[in-house]
Amino acid sequence: MFKKLLVVALFLSINPAAQASPIYQFPVAGCAVDYAHAHHDYPATDILTQAGCKFVAPIDGVVDEVNRVDRWSGKTNLGIDRGGLFVSIIGADGVRYYGSHLRTIPASIEPGVAVKAGQLLGAVGATGSAKGTHPHLHFAISWPTPTDTWWVRRGEVLPWKYLDSWKKGRDLSPVKEVDARKAKLGEIPPVPAK
Repeated sequence: MFKKLLVVALFLSINPAAQASPIYQFPVAGCAVDYAHAHHDYPATDILTQAGCKFVAPIDGVVDEVNRVDRWSGKTNLGIDRGGLFVSIIGADGVRYYGSHLRTIPASIEPGVAVKAGQLLGAVGATGSAKGTHPHLHFAISWPTPTDTWWVRRGEVLPWKYLDSWKKGRDLSPVKEVDARKAKLGEIPPVPAK
């Protein structure tokens, strides 16, 4: 037994990539946060923090969508515009992770760009329908859809239990819950009523 442990320890010291490290990271880095275990009328979480805090990739993946223009207007309140500035990525696990109400997005973040867990995707702000509110990151989990399918992108699975896990450095995957929700609703469910 001792010999086996010695071989494993030697292998891990020679090959550090073989060591298990967290797959998932909490999506706000370097700032104190607060978030509820609920959201007003669909599954998502608003992570309250200070303006300018880092929104980071919660997992390795590829940038899916980027919106650098705040088109939201209180007069029209169109669902497709409510997020203001936003970034979504498709994680290595096949799940889409979406962060919105951003203040800025680095020029290097473009659709198709590969990102690593913890990489900067944007700075927390209060754009879109968050204008006039406390800065926060609207964080959502869903499955990939065409870019105009905003009602799925904004959130299909409550993220709080995953956020709780990732904040503690644990890897709780939303894959099964996302797959079950997609199987129940269909790949592109109908647009919800206002």
